[in-house]
Amino acid sequence: MTNLISTDVLKRRIENNEELIILDVRTNEEWDEFHLPGAIHIPLHELESRLSEIECHKDCEIIVYCRSGGRSGQACMFLELSGFCKPVNLKGGISAW
Repeated sequence: MTNLISTDVLKRRIENNEELIILDVRTNEEWDEFHLPGAIHIPLHELESRLSEIECHKDCEIIVYCRSGGRSGQACMFLELSGFCKPVNLKGGISAW
C-alpha cells in the first residue's frame, strides 16, 4: 500500500527547506500552468521509458503528485514494482494545494 502525505505536511517540509525529491506526473500542459518548485516532471505515460532519470533516487523518499491523486497513485505503485523503496502520494494532488 502506498504511503500518503498531506499538503499541509508537504508545505511545512518545503518551508523548512528540507531536501525533497518531488515528482510531477501530470501532462505538459498541466505542468506549464503550475508546478511545485524543484519538482521533476515526468508525465505518467512516459514514466516507464524515463525511469532511468530518477533511478539514482531509488532508495530515497519520492513525493509524487498529479492533479487529484489518481495518476500519482498509479505512479507510486509502478515505482514500488520497479524497486523504489519510498514512493509517497500527495493526498488530493495539486488540487488540494
